[in-house]
Amino acid sequence: MSYRHLLSIDAPEDLRKLPETELRRVSDEVREYLVDTITRVGGHFGAGLGTVELTVALHYVYNTPHDKIVIDTGHQAYPHKILTGRRDQLHTIRQKGGLSGFLKRSESIYDDFGAGHATTSISAALGMAAARDQLKEDYKVVAVIGDGAMTGGLAYEAMNNCGVLKSDILVVLNDNNMSIAPNVWALSNYFSEIFASPAGRRLRESIVGMTERTGSSFGDRIRSLAHRIEGGMKAVITPGMLFEALGFQYFGPVNGHNVNQLVTMLQGIREMKGPILLHCITQKGKGYGPAERDKQFLHAIGKVDKITGKAIASTPPPVPAPPTYQKIFGEAMVEIMATNPKVVGITAAMPDGTGLDIVQKTYPEKVYDVGIAEGHGVTFAAGLATQGVVPVVAIYSSFLQRGFDHIAHDVAIQHLHVVFALDRSGLVGADGPTHHGVLDFGYLRIIQGMVVMAPKDEQELRDMLYTSIHSYKAGPVAIRYPRGSGPGTAIGPMKSIEIGKSEQIRAGKDVALVAIGKMVSHAQKAAAILAEQGIDAEVVNARFVKPLDTAMIDDIASRIGRIITIEDGQIQGGFGSAVAEYLAQNHHNVDLKIHGIEDIYVDHGTQEELHKDLLLDPDGIAEVTKDFLSSSVMRGIVTT
Repeated sequence: MSYRHLLSIDAPEDLRKLPETELRRVSDEVREYLVDTITRVGGHFGAGLGTVELTVALHYVYNTPHDKIVIDTGHQAYPHKILTGRRDQLHTIRQKGGLSGFLKRSESIYDDFGAGHATTSISAALGMAAARDQLKEDYKVVAVIGDGAMTGGLAYEAMNNCGVLKSDILVVLNDNNMSIAPNVWALSNYFSEIFASPAGRRLRESIVGMTERTGSSFGDRIRSLAHRIEGGMKAVITPGMLFEALGFQYFGPVNGHNVNQLVTMLQGIREMKGPILLHCITQKGKGYGPAERDKQFLHAIGKVDKITGKAIASTPPPVPAPPTYQKIFGEAMVEIMATNPKVVGITAAMPDGTGLDIVQKTYPEKVYDVGIAEGHGVTFAAGLATQGVVPVVAIYSSFLQRGFDHIAHDVAIQHLHVVFALDRSGLVGADGPTHHGVLDFGYLRIIQGMVVMAPKDEQELRDMLYTSIHSYKAGPVAIRYPRGSGPGTAIGPMKSIEIGKSEQIRAGKDVALVAIGKMVSHAQKAAAILAEQGIDAEVVNARFVKPLDTAMIDDIASRIGRIITIEDGQIQGGFGSAVAEYLAQNHHNVDLKIHGIEDIYVDHGTQEELHKDLLLDPDGIAEVTKDFLSSSVMRGIVTT
């Protein structure tokens, strides 16, 4: 496609200079540019294709960045990035040093609120509207939220508050589930345009003004009748009753791919007062055949052939990559369920991301998808546990943060046997700081009665899952494991692990590298590097953050006297902090180095790039160890 307009649109004000008749052409160009770029570099795909016309219409009608547009999650915001000065950088998206895959306030003045998880947009937008009213300023506020995000309770809490505050705010519901048939659009669009048009608004205002002046019960009856007629028409032809009950004026559903109709609707709505909800029907993957046909292909892609939509095969590694931890987890769950009918799985809208899709194929009745409602999922699990069911809650580490209070209040305080499988722990890569699972050691180990463990490899994940379900039933258990593949350890039968027991991987006398989870294999390689330089490093697989193997710590403290803890999580409150607390409370005279992630937000990049930057790769750990030993000698710490 030749770009008649897009290459000259460097900001929304350039878009607003065009006649409305050209917006369909602009939308086509944005979609083509998105397909051309993301099929080459990879990224979130389907949701953005579905919001092209909506994004064009919003930036055309609203005076951004003066007016505020809050786009939920960011998966659907690639067209927004294209139209707000980042078109020529789109090819860098989700790459180290490039554009974020989500909205990011530090990246653009047009990114009014950043978020990497769903259901936040209405709350944030309402806060902006309240700030506007407090400061007596004048701008419009729009929240764009997908129908998937409406499974989260935060959205309804915010909508309820919108109805209470009666702030001027527009919520655009981007409904791409196609639950309403296309043949409904024409009728509903007709009435919605009447309700939103200046004539419709004047009619409503005239009826209210005239009847209020009468000051009689007759006027009240007329207003009530007019309201019932309008409400009845909406109730018959739209799903707007729920939103009206929450205090919103509801318009829709409208065709979210008719850009001119969207502009007409938004122009009518823009000057209306109070909370407004515009319901748009869109299609994920719109305009790109492979994405329209394949729902698994929609969410995010790697590099693909633009014509066929098939993944472009990279050069195969000399040795096939080991299976991912997610696959290992899913297959282990199937094995366990074959002999234990009490075990069920719970996911928060991520069955394929967590490996529970494998379980669904064999035991579909044993997997519960609670939607994007992590807090509910945790308390739902607590309810199951009270009746003797063993729920395994598989949620990404950073997403489970939303369920923290539920873990503490509903599960742990009642000593309920709930197993938490924390996928995507540590540094996840291209999704960046909103998805890095670096807080889990800290927020889980402070909960009373919680057992927290992390496997060094695939077999240990299987063993920990087996232990958590069959061997330890005194309370909640959390297993924390990373994204991607493990070191390729051979898989065997599952067995129990002693709770709170570590494992010596390599004996040594100069320094002890006490590592947890993914960092164990890095510590092993670092020890090999150090051995070539005459440094004899012991390597310990801690296995447990809580309870700690205190006998192991006592032994190393007395025998070696130098300890480096290694974790791919936040230092403050994490695994190393737990070791330091124990050493301090027991008056050990030990030289300790806590090696992990400092008090920073780590940006996006590949896992390998980020580990290298943070000195958490084998070479980095070896360098940190040598520096630590040099400073120990200077301080006079003597090996016993």
